[in-house]
Amino acid sequence: MKRLHVHVGVTDLDQSIRFYSTLFAAEPSVIKKDYAKWMLDDPRVNFAISVGQRTAKGIEHLGIQAENLDELGEVYGRLKVADRQVLEEGATTCCYAKSEKSWIADPDGIVWEAFFTNGEATVYGDSPTLSVISDNAADDACCTPAMPSAEPAPVAAATKRHERAFHAADKYEGVSDRVRT
Repeated sequence: MKRLHVHVGVTDLDQSIRFYSTLFAAEPSVIKKDYAKWMLDDPRVNFAISVGQRTAKGIEHLGIQAENLDELGEVYGRLKVADRQVLEEGATTCCYAKSEKSWIADPDGIVWEAFFTNGEATVYGDSPTLSVISDNAADDACCTPAMPSAEPAPVAAATKRHERAFHAADKYEGVSDRVRT
């Protein structure tokens, strides 16, 4: 079963941890010096907060977290038929986790990620830009991948696991280039 993901940029991490722990009646499952995450079952959400220069205040991005590569392939298939530019980021480190992911922006520029987490990491990860696909995305926003130029050129094929996820979505006209439009 998939899980909704919400990432929020905050000003005061400790104060926000207290607030959200009270709101969710649960302590975070991950706490770092600049980040906290709750993996909730009711509601079924991966809710994360972060603080720092790379974080815009408010909702950073939304996402759908898959529990396995088959689910990720299903979500990737939906991204493809959404008729929007998609970035296949592939294997990456983000928010102290190792993941396979792709990104898309809705018609109003709200950035969404589709991802499968396959391990923990000791570093936060990179903070590149999504401003090419969304005017609403900050250039240095949290855990967002570098986007190709407005006229995207094909890039090398994604990692094998990422390829398998997209092959699971072949019924949606899978393409092996990193940027899908």
